[in-house]
Order: sequence, then C-alpha cells, then structure tokens
Amino acid sequence: MAEKMVDKVTRIMKKPQNIRNIAICAHIDHGKTTFSDNLLAGAGMMSEDLAGKACVLDFHEDEIQRGITIDAASVSMVHTYKGDEYLINLIDTPGHVDFGGDVTRAMRAVDGAIVLCCASEGVMPQTETVLRQALKERVKPILFINKVDRLIKELQLTPEKMQERFVSIINHVNQLIMDIAPKEYGAKWQVNVLNGTVAFGSAFHNWGLSIPYMKEKGITFKDVIDAYQSEDEDKRKALAKKAPIHEVVLNMVVTHHPTPTAAQEYRIPKIWHGDIESVEGKSLATCDPSGPLFFVITKVVVDPQAGEISAGRLFSGTMSKGLDVYLNRMKLPSRIQQVFIYNGAKREIVDHVPAGNIIGVSGVKARPGETITFEKTEPFEEITHLFDPVITKAIEAKRPSDLPKLVEVLRKVMKEDPTIKIEINEETGEHLMSGMGELHLEVIENRIRTEKGVDLTTSPPIVVYRETVTKLSQEIMGKSPNKHNHIFFKVEPLEDDIYAAIRSGEIPEMRVKRKDLEFRNKFTERGYETKVADNIKDVYNGNLFIDMTRGIVYIGEVMELLLDMFEDVMRNGPLAREPCNKIKVILTDCKLHEDAIHRGPAQMYPAIREGIRGAMLTASPVMLEPVQTLRFEAPVEFMGEISKLISNKRGQLLEMDQTGSQMTVKGRVPVGEMFGMASELRSATGGRGSSSLIDQTFERLPGELQIKIVSQIRNRKGLKMEDQSS
Repeated sequence: MAEKMVDKVTRIMKKPQNIRNIAICAHIDHGKTTFSDNLLAGAGMMSEDLAGKACVLDFHEDEIQRGITIDAASVSMVHTYKGDEYLINLIDTPGHVDFGGDVTRAMRAVDGAIVLCCASEGVMPQTETVLRQALKERVKPILFINKVDRLIKELQLTPEKMQERFVSIINHVNQLIMDIAPKEYGAKWQVNVLNGTVAFGSAFHNWGLSIPYMKEKGITFKDVIDAYQSEDEDKRKALAKKAPIHEVVLNMVVTHHPTPTAAQEYRIPKIWHGDIESVEGKSLATCDPSGPLFFVITKVVVDPQAGEISAGRLFSGTMSKGLDVYLNRMKLPSRIQQVFIYNGAKREIVDHVPAGNIIGVSGVKARPGETITFEKTEPFEEITHLFDPVITKAIEAKRPSDLPKLVEVLRKVMKEDPTIKIEINEETGEHLMSGMGELHLEVIENRIRTEKGVDLTTSPPIVVYRETVTKLSQEIMGKSPNKHNHIFFKVEPLEDDIYAAIRSGEIPEMRVKRKDLEFRNKFTERGYETKVADNIKDVYNGNLFIDMTRGIVYIGEVMELLLDMFEDVMRNGPLAREPCNKIKVILTDCKLHEDAIHRGPAQMYPAIREGIRGAMLTASPVMLEPVQTLRFEAPVEFMGEISKLISNKRGQLLEMDQTGSQMTVKGRVPVGEMFGMASELRSATGGRGSSSLIDQTFERLPGELQIKIVSQIRNRKGLKMEDQSS
C-alpha cells in the first residue's frame, strides 16, 4: 500500500540534513501562487492539469475574487533527488505591498527564498522590498525568472535579445544582494546561471530550466522556442513533461539552500540576542532536537473548530502535544494541545516534531513574534516590518448589541495580522484600525463583515502622523503626586545614522538588560562615547532612552517603570498623542524616596510621563507626515496627466524614464493627499496607468499645516487644545 504523505513527512522530519525551509517571494502578479501550484502538483498533492490554474494556496474567498495572495500559506511536501527523499517546508507569500508584513514574518521561519521575477517586467520595487526583507533575516536567495513565454510570444524577442534580458535581470538582482546583504554574504550569495542558482521558465505552462538540468537531460533553449513557435499544443505539453518546473526548482532548492542546522549557525546570532555560549545558545546554533525548546510564532490563524492555530519555526528542542510551556513576551505559562504539520489549507495532527521544521500548534493564545520555551529566557528579536501603518479608520458596530463581539473580533484580527494596529478605547467606545494602505484596511473590513459576521460602519481614512523634536530641550523635572520623588529629563533629536541603523535592523529594538559589547560597539562606531553607549537602556520604535545618572541607590528598582513610561510617551506624544520618532530621551538625575512603598508605579508613572512630555515641549516639537516614493507606469501620451496628478497632490517629481512607448515616473507624494489616488490615476490614464510603492519615510509637515493638523487630531481625539502636556 502506498505510504501516506503525512507518514513520509514525519519520517523525513527527523533528518535535519534532508530538510529545506523556503519561502516564495516576488512583486505582485509575478506568478508566485501559480508557481507554488506546480511544486504541489510535482509532490503529488494536486492534479497536474490544474497546476498553475487552481491557485490552491489562495484559499480565502477574497483572495480568489481579487486574484491576489493576501495571507502567507504553508505546505510541507516531499521531493526525491538523486535517490534521496527531502522534506520541503514551503511558504507562499503575498506580493502586494499592503500585505508585506506577512512576507517579513515568513522570513523569520525560513532559511532560503526563491525570488521570482517576471521576464518581461524585470526587477520591480516590490522585488527589491522582498529581497530586503529576506536578507535582513539572513535568508539565502535564489532566482527564478518566470513568464519566459511572454518574451517569445508577445515581445517576439530573438534568443540573443532574450539572453540580454536575462543577464540584465540577474545583474540587477546581484547588485541588490551586494547592496543589501550583510558584508560577509554580499559576494557569497550572488546568483549565477552556471552554478544553477538561477532558473527560468513559465509557471503557467509548467516548465522550467536551469543550466545543470539542461546538461543533465540534454535539453537546449531551442527546444523551448520551437515549442512556442509551433501551433501544436502537444509540443508545449511535451516540454512540460521533459522539463517539469517542480523538478528543476526543487533540485535547485535541495542543492543551494541550506539545511536548518547549517542556516541556524549564522542566523541565530542575528535574530537571538542571548548568550551563544550558553546551553540554549549552543542548542539553537546546532538545531538540537534534544535541547531546550525554542518555538517562534510567525502567523496566527483563528479556526472556528480548532481555535487559535499558531504557525511558526521550531529552532530547538522537540514539540509534543501536552507540553507545559512559557510565553516569553506575554510572560504567561501555557500548554500545547495539538501539534500540526501543514498540507496547504489542510493540517495533519502529529504527536511530536523535532527542531528545524515549520509547524502549527494549538492551545496557546499568543501573537506573532512570541517565543515559546519551557521557562523564562531571552526571547527572539522582535519581528520588525519595513513599513509602518500609515492609514487609520475609526470603526464601530452598526448594532450596539454587536459591540462585545466586535471587540473580540478586533483582538483576533490583530493576532492574525500584526501589521494592523488596533486601539480599543473602552471608555469612549471608539475603535481605531491602522493599516499599510487603503486596500489593506478594505480587505480586513470585508473579512470582519463576511467571515466574522459583524456589520460595521467605518469613518473616512485618517493619516497616522509622527511627532519629533528639533533641538536640545531644557532640563525638566517630573514630580510624583506624593512630592517625594523628583526625576529630571532632557530630550534631543536622534542622529540620522543611528536612526537609519535601527530602521534597517542593524541596531535591534529592545530593552538592554545587561552589558552587551556587540550592542555597545554599534553605537561607538557611530561616534558615541563608550560611557554613553554603555548607559543606553532601551531602543523603542526608533527612539533611545539613556540613563546618565550616577550613584543613585535605587535606580535599578525603578528602571523598568522608567522604561514602561518612556515607551508609553513614545507611543503617545505631547502634541497630539501620535507616535514619536527619532527622539533621544536622557535621564539626567533623580531623587528617590528610600522607602519602596513611596516609589511604586502610581507615584513614578505620572512623574516620568510629565517629565518626558514637558522636556519635549521645550525642544521645539513638530509633526512629521508619511511620504511615499511611488513608481508610476503608463504609455508616453499620459506623461502630462501623471505629472499634473503628482503636483496636485503636493507631490514632487523625481525622475522620468522612457522605454519604447512606456513611461516610468518616480514621484514622492504625502500619504495625506493620496486617498482615492488609484481611481484618479485610472481615469487620468484611461485605465492604462499603474503605481507601486518604492519607499516610505516620515518628513516634516510644512509649517503652515502644523497647527491645523495638530488641532484637527486633538479635536478628533477629544483632547483640550490649551493643555498639550496633559
């Protein structure tokens, strides 16, 4: 009797040298889900005739309707290469920039990425973004150039011209890897046609080729051109039989992507900041199945029958059902009820799984980014996203009786998609939902209505601003309500290079619990004095907290309270309670009551908050607005319309480029002016224009808009205008 897939998977998952954890990532519409179909068909998990048409990893109703991937989907499959069986744990990720958070989280779970690139469109903005997300987590990329059939059929290029096109795409990808990857990997991870780290083909027509495969099977590129130039459909099918895409790609994965054991050796020091020489550190670096348990959640799905399913990567130890575990970020004990392995939309229950695999567990109620262990320890670095949520909507239930259900649903939504930020104000009944863009919020709203069954009304979108300071403040004292504790603060703008290093992930965002030489050196290399770098206590949302006090006896006992309130003020600035950016808060001195009962949270919190907010108000605070750099594409005759559209939106034209009859325009537009821009672009270009996001930054709001925007936000939030420090 044939062996069941679940039995095959459980047999191979005990051999780490035969496991590969990979993600597929690309710009939107470059063919990722079609590509995944082919890999599943090759593993015998779906019909070959449907491969490329069924999009089985898009199993949400809205993904099928819109024809885009919204959620990352996992699947485990078995591939035979040179007589040996390999377990491939694959994650198909979204391409639309609004769902980029799913890509970032998927990268934490995998060791290798297949970057898909469309042969006719080449490297697009989102291709660069997904590469950045992969390399930030030390995930090794390989390249697949998809839609080669378009070059032959639509563009009718000669073989020489096609070769030029391939070389230009490969060089572009290699240049990006050189620029983005950590120094020691830039040259090592270059993709190359000759060694087989580049393949090309058509996911829609189910064929693929790489140089090693062509040599092995005696296929030439001429066979491909003949198959397309002939009107005979059978020739194309014969090509797919001769060079099946799944075989070419999975051979490439097995040969060039690292095993979990090899990958964890260089990935762990980057994503876990504990002591590598400790028992835990050694177990993580060697992916030891008999070591301490370390499981990192990368996705939570709420299943109506099974409850919350937390999917993620098991870095160390063995996960079994019934285990008593500890959630390090939530500081709570919990218990594992079931352990699953993935099979597309289906999950198979298994008894236990060793380290190095991507699995699901039920029973724990946690959020993505949580580190599950046996006992309290150093969690993995937080998963930080490249872009911040910049658009907010106020939402409320149509029927008051649905309010408790709505609160519950919003909490679930935030777990399922951590890039959605939700503020639930229990007192005013206002619920604010912030996302990456209009489409992101629209999808979440639809899911709340259709899948969760709550009818909503939503406000027009609101932009999320940031607050910052522009000069060194005066020293300001915060006083506790009982008048026994005095705390002194100064604030100043954070240096650009430090902020850039935090945003790129070079400097991790965390509370610093003990002296860490590597952490300190990252600041001293950028011009900080050693004694200042040694006293950095917290890096939070692109802001720093530095303790420059000396000889204060009880400072250790109140440090956690100081950092709690520092983080609270950084989330709610003094001008309009918007998040803060690029601020350095310096604790200069404090006088504390010797009796611990007089310096508890009730006394310390107001003093710290009042002190930091007061200092910020004397440092010329300003509002920053989100600005997006966009790439517009349209036929040349619409060039005037596009430049008019950009200037009408308070935008700035950066560059224009013409290739044939197509025009590419780069422009920067404030997010506050972008609502409805997609439909304006369509009507201005007769439906033939498109735009994609390249970058997002926060820039100073023009002077004449500062007061107007602050008063608008304060009115909306019900804050008094005259008392900004309250």
